[in-house]
Amino acid sequence: MPILPLPQFEADLAEHLKEEADRVAYAKLNAPKTIVVRFGYMKMVGEFPWNSDEKPGCGSKIVVRTHRGTEIGEMLTSTCANSGCSKSVSRKEMLEYIENSGGRNYPFSTDGRALRVATREDLDQQAKLEQSKHALRTEAKRLTALSKLPMKIVEVEPLLGGERTIVYFASEDRIDFRDLVNDIQRSFDARVDMRQVGARDEARITADYERCGQYCCCKNFLKVLKPISMKSAKTQKATLDPLKISGRCGRLMCCLRYEDETYDELRKKLPHRKSRVGTPEGDGIVIETQILTQLALVLLDSGTRVAVAVEDLTEPGLAQAPERVATPERRERPARPERAERSAKSSRGSASGSDRGEGAGSSPEAGRVKSRRKGPKATDPAAGQAPGVAEPAEAPPKKKRRRRKKRPAGDQTGAAPAEPTGGQRTDQPRASEATGETTGSGSGDAPKKKRRRRRRPGGGSGESGSGEGGSGENSPGKGGPE
Repeated sequence: MPILPLPQFEADLAEHLKEEADRVAYAKLNAPKTIVVRFGYMKMVGEFPWNSDEKPGCGSKIVVRTHRGTEIGEMLTSTCANSGCSKSVSRKEMLEYIENSGGRNYPFSTDGRALRVATREDLDQQAKLEQSKHALRTEAKRLTALSKLPMKIVEVEPLLGGERTIVYFASEDRIDFRDLVNDIQRSFDARVDMRQVGARDEARITADYERCGQYCCCKNFLKVLKPISMKSAKTQKATLDPLKISGRCGRLMCCLRYEDETYDELRKKLPHRKSRVGTPEGDGIVIETQILTQLALVLLDSGTRVAVAVEDLTEPGLAQAPERVATPERRERPARPERAERSAKSSRGSASGSDRGEGAGSSPEAGRVKSRRKGPKATDPAAGQAPGVAEPAEAPPKKKRRRRKKRPAGDQTGAAPAEPTGGQRTDQPRASEATGETTGSGSGDAPKKKRRRRRRPGGGSGESGSGEGGSGENSPGKGGPE
């Protein structure tokens, strides 16, 4: 019976052979010329020259000399293509990344050099400095309380070389802390630098994890902290509860800005609310939209609501709407008698040739209307015609009523004021239907009342007549035609 190797053994052997080939190829490559290192509590980045024959990999601890002093940093990558690491980038790619990540505001420097790969002694000394941070921070807080300055000590960072100790503090205003610096220097027996930081930088130094389960963006990779506005939260329809949209720093979360551009692009594809659109099921009006799902809730003409994708929306009319369901007819209310009578009288219209906008008394034929009180018609031969007044022509078609300005009381145009017809206010004069007709009160000097008068039973024509030639005088004592 033949003996066959197991598949797992074959996979392990292939992986081992691949590692050996990579090791041989890596040994043939040259050491990198420059490396990129991240250092300090503020996670600054620097590109420093490397003159050693060693070929460190990503994540290695490197002892570097920066503008602050000698300290330990973490190697990010190398900018040499012949470094032997597949994660190395070119210097052009690195500069493009820095420009896209903040440009001049990006904490990048080239003032320094990489000394060596950190040894065991260097790592032990750095661990002792980390353990002494608590005592240094407590002493700095005690001295700050004695000085009674409105400031908060955030963190103390001692450097590996012992050149200086950096104290980070937070304050809302600018503070004169020269006396405090002298006290801290005497206590620490080292040079002290005081650095004021904001709320976001404080979170970058002290915070660890966010509610998403990941490291805070400001502590992990985010170098430039730009302000965030409420517009980003409203665009994403996130809750406006400050406790849910605020980060460890108490400000709006930085991740709201990551998706802001994407939300703007998706929102431009959505139709506006209350706009009319066409759907495969018919035309309708947009009620609500959803940005991420790219759906629009449309109220169809038939009364149903459907959710339609943005790609299926068309111009109204391109998609035929379904027939509307018959609804029971509404019960019509009977019209009032006085309204029906007024509408019937207004449909008869005014005399031909008289314009609504013309002034009263511009001509003997202007503004000629029929009487709203009971009396002889204008065509009745018994009533007669006023001299100089033409026969009334057929009534023009009914026009939309317009509100006219009230004529001043002192404007006399040679015609007596006319009464309002059917509740309609008008300043046009009425021509008398018969010669010598007067108002029911027998006086033509009474001012016209603004309110509407009810029809009184009985009596003849109550209109005032204009004299021949438009003198405007009323004939006394005549109540009707003989």
